[in-house]
Amino acid sequence: MPQPPIRIAIAGALGRMGRQMTDAVRVDPRLALAARFHRPGAVGDGLVSRDEALAVADVVIDFTTPAASADLARICAERGGPALVIGSTGFDASELAAIADAAKTTAIVRSGSFSLGLNMLIGLVEQAARALDPDDWDVEIVEAHHRHKVDAPSGTALMLGHAAAGGRGIDLETVARRARDGAIGARPPGEIGFAVVRGGSIVGEHGVSFCTEGELVTLSHAAGDRIMFARGAIAAALWVAGRQPGEYDMRDVLGFGAP
Repeated sequence: MPQPPIRIAIAGALGRMGRQMTDAVRVDPRLALAARFHRPGAVGDGLVSRDEALAVADVVIDFTTPAASADLARICAERGGPALVIGSTGFDASELAAIADAAKTTAIVRSGSFSLGLNMLIGLVEQAARALDPDDWDVEIVEAHHRHKVDAPSGTALMLGHAAAGGRGIDLETVARRARDGAIGARPPGEIGFAVVRGGSIVGEHGVSFCTEGELVTLSHAAGDRIMFARGAIAAALWVAGRQPGEYDMRDVLGFGAP
């Protein structure tokens, strides 16, 4: 017997990714668009309340804001479900802790990027950082996004920073340089630098450069259309439906997470 479609609720349904996800879910025969909701008081065709949406969904796909995502995770945990796919970025420590706590009760896939290509890049960056001596090779991460993006560096840039730091066996926060301005002195060995571009309609570009005397190696990824994030989120929703509680990421979904 064919499996019934997985019932999907879309959070932030009136946002850019909410609209993109709605279109992608509607045309996928493995899924059923069960509900769409936005912030309280929002008006739109077919919108329902958050509680109504959670009551009919197997999985909620959420590309909203850190605070809204953390609160949604808490509510899903209190209800014992549904599962969550979270694509919001820019979380603070308390919001991450709230999501981790909710994952003790419900299954959550959270990622700074749902792109297959980008997640492959993360693995390559970790391997390169492991192989190249941090005393000789500097790491610089450059990211560019559209003018409406509110957090910086992007969640994906931070994922790349954590991959580079992880390859070197260190904590990113001990070596990260998120901005440079004025007479800052020479670059210390082992530093991982970030640079940010915001403008126009850039969907997302990320590059990681390993620099040493006489050599430069750059690994990069460019997003041409948000549909790639929708495809990845759908893959995550299919994977997480019915999964045991826990906090997962796209490397788990794709089957090449760290052993």
